[in-house]
Amino acid sequence: MSRAKDLAKKLSSRLRRKKRVRAKIVGTSDVPRLTIFKSNRYISVQVIDDSKGFTLASINSKSMNLTINKNNAIKISEKFSEILKSKDITNMVFDRNGYLYHGVIASFAQGLRDNGIKV
Repeated sequence: MSRAKDLAKKLSSRLRRKKRVRAKIVGTSDVPRLTIFKSNRYISVQVIDDSKGFTLASINSKSMNLTINKNNAIKISEKFSEILKSKDITNMVFDRNGYLYHGVIASFAQGLRDNGIKV
């Protein structure tokens, strides 16, 4: 296969997983949805109240001058847990946005759990 076909297949697989996961997860004001986006360089995270369509908190690695790897994902999760605790958000559902629960995604989620956030 060519490189373009490989990339298209990878993206379509992620989008299928995203639709399947998103159909089962809904954030409320009591239990908001934590969604994560990962590019090749950066990671971006938001906590969303789907009932109001409002973003409660967000962070990205670019603003912290960090690239994407497992160690930096833990640093970002520590900073984000401080933001969440200041806004009294301690319980949420995790929307992995179609990414496999592995590597950076798993490290970020575990970092939140280690800092007292229920994901």
